[in-house]
Amino acid sequence: MMVPAALLLLGALASVLAPRLLARADWPDREPVVALWVWQCVVAAVLLCCVLSMTLSASAAWVAVRGHVFDGAPAPVVDAYVPGAGGRWAAATAVVLACGGAWTAAMLAREIVRARLRRRQSHSELRLRAPLLPGEEQGSGRLVVLEGERPDAWWLPGTAPRLVITTAALSRLEERQLDAVLAHEQGHARARHDWLLHCSGALANGFPQVPVFAAFRDEMHRLVELAADDVASRRFGRLTVALALVELNEDRGVFGPGSAPGGHVPQRVDRLLTPRDRLTTARRLQLTAAAALVPVVPVLVAFVPGLRALG
Repeated sequence: MMVPAALLLLGALASVLAPRLLARADWPDREPVVALWVWQCVVAAVLLCCVLSMTLSASAAWVAVRGHVFDGAPAPVVDAYVPGAGGRWAAATAVVLACGGAWTAAMLAREIVRARLRRRQSHSELRLRAPLLPGEEQGSGRLVVLEGERPDAWWLPGTAPRLVITTAALSRLEERQLDAVLAHEQGHARARHDWLLHCSGALANGFPQVPVFAAFRDEMHRLVELAADDVASRRFGRLTVALALVELNEDRGVFGPGSAPGGHVPQRVDRLLTPRDRLTTARRLQLTAAAALVPVVPVLVAFVPGLRALG
């Protein structure tokens, strides 16, 4: 039971310490794409700790599972993972972690179903508000203009993705600002940010008491917007993107005192108007490589008894 317990302890430490360390770092706002990768690696490491602990606990508790896990392994390796007197605790740990895995799968399935229902409803509403013209074919255009008093633009994913923009946005935005908004939304679509939001939302809703999952969801919502801002600003300039954000959101109360939906918009505008230097290429590669090694740590911990037995 030492290795499964060590894996659970490692996962608990990562889930508590990683959000704090990343919150103190000053580079995620400068490199949101790298920060997205780091967060995914940290969450993958936490999940891997749970999966490996469940597998080793089940193999220690039940001979049938052990035969599948250690099929073809030398006898000393198998003996290294067999507990002396912790079989009952191993079975309980395996059952609890298996229930957690099933709950995670259920939450992810629920999130996917809800996303599909919302997407289907949005497409239905779009067809009602913007019906096809005579001779127009379904899916013939990716840009849809809707009558609306509030300036807004959003990407509607699906089998026939659409970029929707209201007439108020068209009248308020200058041509270059409009192009920047379109580039921002296309940046979301190309990077498939919707999947990141679905996965982070499923984990946070399924395990609201786990700090890393709640922070993962909050940071995904923030970092995907920063990454899309960078995509647009590289093509049209930071000032243009900042002005477009102000024009689209100034009537929503996000720039006034107090909290309001879209509370990250003022920070996004400040970030665009007062840009900080990006990290060097070498530093970005170092962070990327270091993050990729984080999920390897649980695997190494799981292999320690076997390697010792062989050595």
